[in-house]
Amino acid sequence: MRAAFAAASLGVLFGLVLAAAEGTGSDPPAPSLQPWIDATPSGGILQLPAGTYSGPVLISRPILIDGRGEVTIDGGGKGTVVTVRTTGVVLRRLHLRNSGDSHDRIDSGVLVEDGQHNLIEDNRIDEVLFGITLQQANDNRIVGNRIRSLALAPADRGDGIRLWYSMSNRIERNELRGVRDITVSNSLRNRFVGNSVHDSRRAMNLLFAHRTLIEGNHLRDNSSGITALNSDGLVIRRNQILHAIDASGAGVALKESGTTLLHDNEIIHCAVGILSDSPRHAINRMAVIDNRIAHNVTGISFYGERGGHLVLRNRFEHNLWPALVGAGDSDDANQWWGNYWDGYQGFDLDDDGIGDTPHEVWAHADRIWMETPMAAFFRNAPALEMLDFLERLAPFAPPTLMLRDPEPLSRQPVRGSGR
Repeated sequence: MRAAFAAASLGVLFGLVLAAAEGTGSDPPAPSLQPWIDATPSGGILQLPAGTYSGPVLISRPILIDGRGEVTIDGGGKGTVVTVRTTGVVLRRLHLRNSGDSHDRIDSGVLVEDGQHNLIEDNRIDEVLFGITLQQANDNRIVGNRIRSLALAPADRGDGIRLWYSMSNRIERNELRGVRDITVSNSLRNRFVGNSVHDSRRAMNLLFAHRTLIEGNHLRDNSSGITALNSDGLVIRRNQILHAIDASGAGVALKESGTTLLHDNEIIHCAVGILSDSPRHAINRMAVIDNRIAHNVTGISFYGERGGHLVLRNRFEHNLWPALVGAGDSDDANQWWGNYWDGYQGFDLDDDGIGDTPHEVWAHADRIWMETPMAAFFRNAPALEMLDFLERLAPFAPPTLMLRDPEPLSRQPVRGSGR
């Protein structure tokens, strides 16, 4: 132990001597952090004096670095600022900045590669291409970090948090702004809880990310909210998804992702609130329960031949079109039950909170842009409004029943009450 302490002391002395030897100009180069890390024994604590240190650095044994909010690690615009290739590292209260700009190398603020049980907590990470990257890294925790990408066009930035073949990680209470996406690729059983993502492209982008939990996140002013492809068993609950209003923006977009639960979310002011195709197998239903879907251009849009959606006790408020169902779906392919529709025109004579007649949505002129999406540009144009009026007054052809809710709620439910 004394030998380890002596080695750490020599590392500190080396860094100070190096800093003094670099010159006495007004802006001397920062001392390298790597000698300090190399001098810290396995399981040791590296307490750095306040200041700026140069990277990139590699951590290959378990140590704890606590910057106390006073230590900056500058990558010098080359590669990844901090690379972790071990188990049991703690990086806390550091300021990491100035990575390289290579997408091929995935230049990041922090890269955890083939490491487990590491903790990256309360760090400020900015002026980096990618924020925090996990590659084949399991059971790690990423908690309370503030992440900003480089000031580039959204598609040219890197991901704020990126998981690749990484399982059972916990990503909690992080704040991301001005990044590309959070990307989860070929990674199972990860938990995203209490994070916020603002001013980015896709807040969350899931690819083959089965059994992911997305809970209590705040996703605002992004091109899209949560996008999932080939990701089964998702649980998406108690999130706020706001202002995904790009032409292709959706609060939640699911493709070939079955057995998914959307519960108690607020999806407000998006181009489409929830967009989903049919599950690949009839048994793998998608359940949409107790959500507030409000102020969207389209509240829910389902497409596909098989249906497979269960829609219960949701609040549809002030959407331009509450729901659109693809022409291939029959009205009973999806189940709608006990939802609140602000456009419901029935009565509740016994005042039991349930409408006396079903709520039905018929497609009249709507079929034009359902079958020819480019025609949606002309929605609400006077000519189409007149055509829709005439279709309802004296249909040229029988209208299509898109959905039928047998027991619509006659008054708004209290959120979380279920009725």
